[in-house]
Amino acid sequence: MAPTHDSPSGSDTGNPSPYNDRPLFRYATLLAIRTLRAMRPRTGSVLMLTDRLCVKYGQGVHLAEASTMRFIQENTSLPVPKVVCAFTHHDQTYIVMERIDGEMIGSGWTSRSDKSKSRLLDQLKSMVAELRQLQPPAGMGVASVEGGSLFDVRIHPSMRFGPFDDVEGFHGHLRTGLHLNAGLDPEIQTLIELQSRTWPLKLTHGDLSSLNILARGDDIVGIVDWENAGWLPEYWEYTSACQVNPQNSFWIEEVDKFLTPMPRELEMERLRQKYFADMA
Repeated sequence: MAPTHDSPSGSDTGNPSPYNDRPLFRYATLLAIRTLRAMRPRTGSVLMLTDRLCVKYGQGVHLAEASTMRFIQENTSLPVPKVVCAFTHHDQTYIVMERIDGEMIGSGWTSRSDKSKSRLLDQLKSMVAELRQLQPPAGMGVASVEGGSLFDVRIHPSMRFGPFDDVEGFHGHLRTGLHLNAGLDPEIQTLIELQSRTWPLKLTHGDLSSLNILARGDDIVGIVDWENAGWLPEYWEYTSACQVNPQNSFWIEEVDKFLTPMPRELEMERLRQKYFADMA
């Protein structure tokens, strides 16, 4: 199977299924959004419906995220939002889920004691280790949980991509199909040589930022925003987590405490971004 062409958000070769797409749920959700969106602030693509429910919706939202959260909940003990229903209406996807009572782990991080930070990071490390124990189905390539397309704003801000038969195909896509030859820039040659290794596929969140980890006191109570998730090369979790944004710049100091450092792969990914950012 060759890599698919980039596809607009909302279409998917893996054809993820709606969940609990009952008429009552569908129309209650749409009515609630119409009623509340002018009165309540929307955080990114998420609108708070009640003190127990929220809905994530918009052109960039995809049913694959709901499938991922359900898969994680069914196969691990990780705290993820419980999906109530997920459906597509007029080319927009809606995921209704239970709210998690917690704050972003980065809130007040610098004022936490070392003991408090260690407790939280140790929990996160155990959760990642549990995620790493999951095995992809036989024949699965680099793909979403259900074998469909992937999304990562760092690769393309609005388009889904893949799936791919294997890591080699994935890397070929990331460097726009270039093969090793002596006429290439020496750093690009180095990149291709580094990418020629093989890595096992691991179920990957893809954005373990402090903005996506919720805590209550000294306990992690939620991991949210699974839109980037999928079966990806083992190093992808680490290199993605190291790409912190200005809102959580302090987090780069913590990543090595809950993920196995992979400096060679990090340098490889930095080379890819230097030459091929937004080109895949």
